[in-house]
Amino acid sequence: MKIDAVRTHLLDYKLGHAFESASMRFDRRIHCLVEIICDDGTVGWGECLGPAKPNAAVVAAYTPHLIGKDPLDIEVIWHQLYNLLRDQGQRGLTVTALSGIDIALWDIKGRRFGTSISRLLGGRFRESVKAYATGSFRKDGVDAVSDVAAEVAGYAAQGFHAVKIKIGFDVAEDVAVIKAARESVGPDVRIMIDANHGYDALEAIEVGKALAPLGIDWFEEPVVPEQLDAYQAVRAGQPIPVAGGETWHGRYGMRAPLESRAVDILQPDLAGSGGFSETRRITDLATLYGVRVVPHVWGTGVAIAAALQFMAYLPPDPARRNPRPPILEFDRTENPYRQAVLTSPLDHVDGVVQIPDGPGLGIEINRDALEKYSLKDA
Repeated sequence: MKIDAVRTHLLDYKLGHAFESASMRFDRRIHCLVEIICDDGTVGWGECLGPAKPNAAVVAAYTPHLIGKDPLDIEVIWHQLYNLLRDQGQRGLTVTALSGIDIALWDIKGRRFGTSISRLLGGRFRESVKAYATGSFRKDGVDAVSDVAAEVAGYAAQGFHAVKIKIGFDVAEDVAVIKAARESVGPDVRIMIDANHGYDALEAIEVGKALAPLGIDWFEEPVVPEQLDAYQAVRAGQPIPVAGGETWHGRYGMRAPLESRAVDILQPDLAGSGGFSETRRITDLATLYGVRVVPHVWGTGVAIAAALQFMAYLPPDPARRNPRPPILEFDRTENPYRQAVLTSPLDHVDGVVQIPDGPGLGIEINRDALEKYSLKDA
């Protein structure tokens, strides 16, 4: 079996209503899928975190070095591609593009041997995971306090045990938003806050102190990812556990935050941190430092499937009679092709998502949806 072709699929949808995080505005949903085709007809699928067109360009740069290779030589291929562009950086597009390729190769391996990626990684500790609803972005022309409170109340009514709310805009308004959200969902629904690196350290500490009495599970990306000293200051200056990692790509990007105890919770994204191959190494590294791992997830059903396979395998740390299971980030923002790209959607029931046990990622792709949502000006 040899790799015969590599294709990228750029998917696009213009949103009916734009929304914002502290660092980015979304008026479209654009994602990049990777399809690897073998000479025996076996096909694997992956996804790249981040800007779709640049990711597709880097995948195209990698492609000549994939054609004719044995797709089962995943570790060999990973190292060859990583070293191909290492002089251009070990973070960013060189790794996010490699992530999509790696996920697709693991999908091929699972299909080749007729088993799930989680079993290939070492086995399944669990068959389902609780999901937390990610949403609560800021929308144009609405009152953020009342809008977010109503939105998270809806997630709680759907059975989600936890919600993640976007902050990082303005200290006073953000505090008011989270207080209203807590009142809306009551004391039993877990709340996480995500600043998308919108604060400086002093602002983040002020927010953390103000919100700590509300029982916040974690404070995600309080400051820009390059400022590890600021991360440490925030962690020391307020009581909410600090989370981060979606923009620290690969094990080398994760090493300094772990060594410096910049975070309590590490959030690698399978589609951005180097795929299954590298995220497994990242998890092992986090275990050495006693840092909890909660994968970040943002994308289509392919990225969700990858995260689910990894969560099925993710060993409990520490092992005990009632170990703490991982939880799945479940994007609730507008994206009509998120699940449409799959022939069988990976949806939740009362906030719980079953983990597929079919070959590879355990999914099949709906090619009609790929065509429908294809980026027309690619």
